[in-house]
Parts: sequence; C-alpha cells; structure tokens
Amino acid sequence: MAEKSDIQLRKEFDKETFKEMVKENVKTLYRRTIDEATQQQLFQAVSYAVKEAIIDDWLATQEAYKKSDAKTVYYMSMEFLMGRALGNNLINLTVYDGVKEALEELGLDLNVIEDQEPDAALGNGGLGRLAACFLDSLATLNYPAYGCGIRYRYGMFKQKIKDGYQVETPDNWLKDGNPFELRRDEYTKEVRFGGKVRFERDPETGRDKFIQEDFESVLAIPYDMPIVGYGNHVVNTLRIWDAKAITDFQLDSFDRGDYHKAVEQENLAKMIVEVLYPNDNHYAGKELRLKQQYFFISASLQALIERYKKDHGDIRKLHEKVVIQMNDTHPTVAVPELMHLLIDEEGLTWEEAWDVTTKTCAYTNHTIMAEALEKWPIDLFSRLLPRIYQIVQEIDRRFVNEVRAKYPGNEEKVRKMAILWDGQVRMANMAIIAGFSVNGVAALHTEILKHEQLKDFYEMMPEKFNNKTNGITQRRFLAHGNPLLANWVTEKIGNGWITDLSQLSKLKPLADDPKSRDEFMQIKYQNKVRLAKYIKEHNGIDVDPRSIFDVQVKRLHEYKRQFLNILHVMYLYNQIKEHPELSFYPRTFIFGAKAAAGYLRAKETIKLINSVADVVNNDRSINGKLKVVFIEDYRVSNAELIFAAADVSEQISTASKEASGTGNMKFMLNGAPTLGTMDGANVEIVEEVGAENAFIFGMSSEEVINYENNGGYNPTDIYFNDWELKRVIDQLMDGTYANGDHNMYKNLYNSLLNTQCTDRPDMYFILKDFRSYADAQRRVEEAYRDKDRWARMALLNTASCGKFSSDRTIEEYVRDIWKLEKVEVASKQPE
Repeated sequence: MAEKSDIQLRKEFDKETFKEMVKENVKTLYRRTIDEATQQQLFQAVSYAVKEAIIDDWLATQEAYKKSDAKTVYYMSMEFLMGRALGNNLINLTVYDGVKEALEELGLDLNVIEDQEPDAALGNGGLGRLAACFLDSLATLNYPAYGCGIRYRYGMFKQKIKDGYQVETPDNWLKDGNPFELRRDEYTKEVRFGGKVRFERDPETGRDKFIQEDFESVLAIPYDMPIVGYGNHVVNTLRIWDAKAITDFQLDSFDRGDYHKAVEQENLAKMIVEVLYPNDNHYAGKELRLKQQYFFISASLQALIERYKKDHGDIRKLHEKVVIQMNDTHPTVAVPELMHLLIDEEGLTWEEAWDVTTKTCAYTNHTIMAEALEKWPIDLFSRLLPRIYQIVQEIDRRFVNEVRAKYPGNEEKVRKMAILWDGQVRMANMAIIAGFSVNGVAALHTEILKHEQLKDFYEMMPEKFNNKTNGITQRRFLAHGNPLLANWVTEKIGNGWITDLSQLSKLKPLADDPKSRDEFMQIKYQNKVRLAKYIKEHNGIDVDPRSIFDVQVKRLHEYKRQFLNILHVMYLYNQIKEHPELSFYPRTFIFGAKAAAGYLRAKETIKLINSVADVVNNDRSINGKLKVVFIEDYRVSNAELIFAAADVSEQISTASKEASGTGNMKFMLNGAPTLGTMDGANVEIVEEVGAENAFIFGMSSEEVINYENNGGYNPTDIYFNDWELKRVIDQLMDGTYANGDHNMYKNLYNSLLNTQCTDRPDMYFILKDFRSYADAQRRVEEAYRDKDRWARMALLNTASCGKFSSDRTIEEYVRDIWKLEKVEVASKQPE
C-alpha cells in the first residue's frame, strides 16, 4: 500500500526511542527478538508502543475536562463499527510517516503489521459506522464525549461464502487480545433482571419505595478504548461493557449442590455479550436483545451518575453537565432507567425526575422502515424489567392524558401515539415523548418523518424536530483509506482539509485543467489495481482495472435493492450474448454485503449474485466484457480499498426508504459519481455536485408513498409488457443460474409478482424502476467513454464533498442539541 498523507509529524516523536520501545515490547511480551517475532506479535508490540503515547494524552484530556467542569455528551449506541485502530491512531497522532520510517529501519513493513489487526467486531452497518465517525469528530473538535456500548465477544458474524451461500461463523476478534483497550474493574456495576417489585412506605419521608426482589443479576465490567482526536492531544473514551457472573464459577458448587445455578449465572453473563443482534425470529432471541439493551444502558447510566456526583451536589442539575444521545431506538430504555435511578436511588419525586430526564435525553431516528421502530411484547418487557415497566406505564398514562386533553375524543391519536398499545411497548414513541430533541439524518428523511411516519408527534410537539444530515470522517476515508489521493489533495491545496473538509472546494478549478484530471484518474487507476489484486487473492477472479468498477457495498436489505442491480447484470449478459457485435464497454460489478442470519430473501439474493458471477465469469464467449464479484466479509478495512477504487457508486434504494446513507458520501469523497434514486442524502449530494455530475433515475419519494398509500401499481402489467425484462425474471425459475434447479430462487421470483411471501407484490418497486435504471446505466457507459468528461465528473465529486464531513454534523449537534464547549488539552508528553 502507498504511504499515508504527508502530515506534519509531532515535535515529540522520537524515532530512536520508538524503535527501542518496539524492541523492548517484543522482548517483554514474547521473550523474542524482532527477527524471531511473528507479524501478530509485531502488531501487538507496535500497538503497545503507540498506546503509551496515547495514555499520556488520555490522562491530560481527563484532567482538562475535570478542571473545566465541561458538559459531556454520552453517545449511546448498540453498535460502534470502528474498523482497525492502529493506522487511524497513527494518523490522528500525526506520526504515521515517522512510525513507518522507524519500522522500515527495523526491517518491518507498517502495512503488513496493520493487516494483522482484526476489525473490532462491535457493529455491522451504517448506524455503527456513523457512531464511529461521530466519536472521531468529537475528539478532533475538542468536545468532551463518551461512546457507550457493548464489548461483543464475536460481533455479528464473520461472513464466509460457501457454494455461493452466506455462512455465518463466529468473528473471534479478541482471540489475540485488543492492545488498545483498558479493563476498568474499579467501575464495575451490577445490572438486575426479573424478579418482582415490593412496595413499601418510607417511615422517615412518608414517600413510596419500590424494592426489586428475587432478581438475577450480572456484573458489567467496563473496557475503555481511546478515541484519538486529530493533532490536538484530545483522547476521548469509548466505554464498552463486558458481562460477568456475580458468583464466579467455583468447584465447591458441586459440594453445595447449586452447580446448575452457578452454570446458569455464568451462561446468562456470557450470552448477553456474545453476539450483536442475535436472531430475534423467536421469543428467546427477543429476550436476549432486550437484555443486551438494558444491560449496557443501566451500567452506563449508573456510571455517568456516579461520575457526576463526584464533583456536583444537586442531581436535579444533571442536565447542565450531561446530555444523552440515543442512537436509534435501541437505547430508549435509558428513559425509564434514568427515571428509576433518579427516583429509587437518588430520592427525587416523579416530577423532579421527569424534569431532569426530559432535559437530558435526545433521540436520533435512523429509519423510516416501520419494522425497525422497535416494539417489545408487554409480557416479555414486564417480566424481564418489572420496575422499569412500572415506570413506562406511568409515563404512558400521563402522556395519554395529555393527548386526550389536547385532542378530546380523538382516540385515533391515542392509538398512534401511546407507548403501550396492542400488547406492545413502542420504544420510538417513548423516545419522542421523553426526548427534548428528535432528529432525522438527512433533509428528505426528516421531512418524511414530520409529515408521514411521525406526523402526529410533529403536530403536537414541532419544536422537538430537527435535521442533522449525516457525515463521515475524512481522516479514515481519505487520509487513511486513499493515501495517494490524500497526498495529491495536500499537494494542491495544503492539508487544511484534514480538519476542514469544506476546503476541498478549492479543487474545483482543477476540474478544467487537463494535467490535474490526468493525475486524478491515474490515482484512481492505481487504486483499481490495488483492489484488483485484493480480488484476485480473495476471490480468485481476474478483473481488468481498465473496466468500469461499478460498486454496491452495504448491508443487504430488500429496500437497498441489490436485487435490482443483479437483475440488470443478468439483462446485460443476455444483451451481450444476443448481440455480440454491439460495442460494450467492459464492466466489473462489485458487491459486498452481509445479510442478517434470519433474513432468508436477503440470503437468497447473495446466492443469486454468486450464481450469476459463476455463469458470467466463466463464459469465455463474452471476452471478459462483464465480470461479477462478491467480496466476502465486507467490513471497514476492505471498504477503504473499495471506496478508493470505485468508478460508480450504486445508491439505488427505493425512494423514501433510505434515511441517509453514508457509503454514498465515502464514494463521493473518493471521486465516484453517484448512480442513484433521489433518496436519503443522495438528494443533498446532487445539490452539492450538480445533477449533471450524477446519474439519477427512478420514482420520487412522493410517487412511492402515493402508491403505498393509495395502491394502483401492478408489477404483472410490466412483466407481461416488457419481454426482455420478463425473460430475466423467468431465468430465476428456469434453472439458468441454478444448475437446472427450478425452485432455488422461487421466493425471489414470487416477491416480484405475487403475495406468497410478501404483503404486496414487488414491495420495493424493482420492476417499476427497472427501465429507468437500465437507461441510467447506459448514460454511465456513454459518459465513461468520454475520458475528459468522466475525469471532470469524478474530480468534481471529490471537490464538492465538503458538506459531508462528520465534523460539520457534530458542530450542528453541538449548536442545536448538545450545547457543549470546546476544551483545549495541553500535551503531557515531554518536548
């Protein structure tokens, strides 16, 4: 890999000292010399040397925060998709090039060492990567912040592709240890589940007391990971919780006869932190998810209250020093848990506790999809969290009274807005009722929330609603992920873009300079060669870096329409076979996606992509005009290679379904024009770069919502009237891509044309948008053939990306929601 951005080195970095530290670490950790150490041992030794520098700044940061008594945001999230830490930490410490040189002098290659680090398996999709980008920006912008989550032992899963099928295997990312984490036993907390609640009156105060009894509990043990700000000595903290049984598993349990109880407690603790998003297609899975959510929220809130009370007396002023941001509905149990701690532990009245809670908690909505707005069966919720359920009942009772007072006789409002309804606890409703802020994550998404999904709440409390368009950190996705382009940008405009992405607009005049365009496209070509090498190593497929790299990498969900993409590939393959004389610019279609373990149609889509790849890639008659690649185990570390190499960014969700998307921004930053619908942040990308520098197709969100609300769409009309498309769909059933098996893709076929496995035929309007999509793809080919035009488009995408930095997003959260102050940190390291 090429060198990272040529960033000014820290004054404090001493190459010789660093080399001695690495040698010393190899000796003390492994009783070996540098020459004898394995690459994994070298990674650990280098990481511990880097950690030493981080610890000094980490201490200085905590000291500065304590001294300034700064307000802190606690960012609560089920996911933090961090990626690898070593390279990112070196870039943000501004010592990447110095460390690279020092290691070269020891005969070591930093790129090889970086490749030894597993991606931290703490997240899966855009939600978790956004949380990671936000932590990076908060530290870089000098804002006090904690990320709070779970230390999953195995993440979601490691994806293997066997015979074209996704196979989930445990992602044992901690097997060699995580050199950057610190275990903090001194902050261990107890979290309780189940049992019953006894009520008694306190004779001293005359107040009601609620006492939970016969519960089972686990210990929550925090591990802190450093979040290094760029070049400013700030190190914030990601605190992730591990679970441990309260009674350690002991052999004398055999003698006391409570062996089974000890095993049960051990298993409860283990299960809570085993995997991210256990399959919840069954009751036990639902129970485990709710346990996970309550576990990390309760531990985090206990810790933040303890931290607040160290330096502050009046708990009723908690909101002056603490703000809790709930990243989607998963952390919403923070609302009743904070109430429980304030009332039952801190002795506040209901009214006092509600006042504090509603000034402290804020909610980010990440989805328009109704099924993702969490709902829990009341019988499960009340059995697992009896005291918390009592508090939810009271919040709901009081709110329903408010609704009835404001809208007398309108029980429809109550039906839509109540927390408890139809045997379910509706978490999104609770987050909106208790949060002082409710934000969407792209302008279009927020408008749809206000006027469709959440319109009753918007009508009643419009002042809560606001938009915060997502962003990405340029430090990982340009400085680290695309060093060739990062260096080129710095040569042209200086390195100010690293902390102020809006400076990229200075590149715009270069789009009209032939030499700059050539340099830009040469970098793209070198990145395509790098990815082609990765594909050869991992897939055994030869791809031509001169072909168009058309890329769709993201979580696999039907609304994201990977199915539309592969149907179009099947269509192109038919065209090439039938008309070999036609001029066709070579294309490489690259996919990467994990499907949730229980999501069968998504998994069938992966199988279809791989089956099409097998047929197309092995057909010599098409002379390599078409290649299809499915990249196994898509994650942050291979994403960095993919974004840098992409020519075309596929953002083809059904309009109105994608809240924002952030992959679209990463492609744009790396010079790949968007091929997409007017959905999520695509709308704002087109505003920034101009419609002439993107390829937009398909129905608008208004058209989609109109069909969904009023009907009138019949996909069979299209099927019977478009014979080329009909042929593609029929190939799902005729065995073309299934070795003669006529049933392999029956569910996918049915999902397009009938209701055998879906509520409506073609729920995501794939047939409706197909011709528009195929036309947009023709426009891509036409544009790509014109080298100057394409180079200009690609360069302008990078130059127009300034808005989409997570630094800008965080400044908006701070200004409108969190009200934080910047804290300067002086280095503790010796000059």
